Amino acid sequence: MRSHKPDYLILFCLIFLVIFGLLALASASTNLGQEKFGDGLYYLKHQIINGLLVGLVGFALAYKVYYRRYQKFALIIFLVSIAAAFLVFTPLGINAGGADRWVKIGPVTFQPSEILKLTVILYFAALLAGEGNRSESFWRGLLPFGIVLGSVAALLLKQPTTTTVVIIGASAMVLYFVSGAKLSYVSGISAVGVLALAVAVAVTPYRFQRVLNFLNPGANPLTGGYHLNQAQIAIGAGQLFGVGYGKSTTKINFLPEPIGDSIFAVIAEEFGFVGSVILISAFLIFILRSLLLARRVKDRFGKFLLIGFGVLISFQVFINIGAISGLLPLTGVPLPFISYGGTSLAVFMTMSGIILNVSKHS
Repeated sequence: MRSHKPDYLILFCLIFLVIFGLLALASASTNLGQEKFGDGLYYLKHQIINGLLVGLVGFALAYKVYYRRYQKFALIIFLVSIAAAFLVFTPLGINAGGADRWVKIGPVTFQPSEILKLTVILYFAALLAGEGNRSESFWRGLLPFGIVLGSVAALLLKQPTTTTVVIIGASAMVLYFVSGAKLSYVSGISAVGVLALAVAVAVTPYRFQRVLNFLNPGANPLTGGYHLNQAQIAIGAGQLFGVGYGKSTTKINFLPEPIGDSIFAVIAEEFGFVGSVILISAFLIFILRSLLLARRVKDRFGKFLLIGFGVLISFQVFINIGAISGLLPLTGVPLPFISYGGTSLAVFMTMSGIILNVSKHS
């Protein structure tokens, strides 16, 4: 087991993104925390306790444990996360905004769908890196891959969390393709997935309405198009250098979800185009470096982990920023490392620990 120094460029980007995220959240949440709880630092404190501290533990363990050991227990880890996802439909689940996405066990509240982002990639990396090239086989590759991915998608759509299905599904398909799968297999399962997603959108009023709002945001500027209009006002107000840290005005009573999926709009308003480019560049360097490292990793499991996590983070960043900028329909997906959400931050920090562990042993 050869070991050397981790990739410091990825580590630097990780530290930058986490610190930048906490600073952005502190600004975006001040008025909301004061209004709801009488404490402007309420959300920041929760993010530090439930996200950063847990994430540091996850990062430390992931960085310390040799990544090859996960391959043997990937199925067990995956099944445990699936069981946790089922808990949202039990008395332990918490319904908020019409969605069953959270589980509360004693003082601990977490979002199983976020954990699945890590465990699905971990499981598929182990499956596709197994003995022989499973990807070329229908019975040993395509069939189990399709059944597992379809089951996860059905479970998440039930919650519902459509965008998470898209992120996990697209990332898994990229992983399946680079593992050596036949193009006909990739095309076939992709077509089935797109069709299933289209049906889910068409038969669900709120999903269908989001698409309509995206296509014509000016039709209902005070209702369906309100969120996107306010986000674009915030982004435009930032101009080149921004209005200044903590000085966003749209986050006060105007911009919905300023600490969640809309936090990039607050960042763009306060830091401007220059600040937005710096943030996006940090993401881009983190992602591209992970993918470039995969080229030099000889072990298929390690290679697939780097590709899977790198692609998943890239999809989520693109969807979040694209949606809040008007390039995609609004989704509600958080911006990795930045948006409020303890489970999300902890999961992405743990992913980063695994990425750095692979880089250390490559």
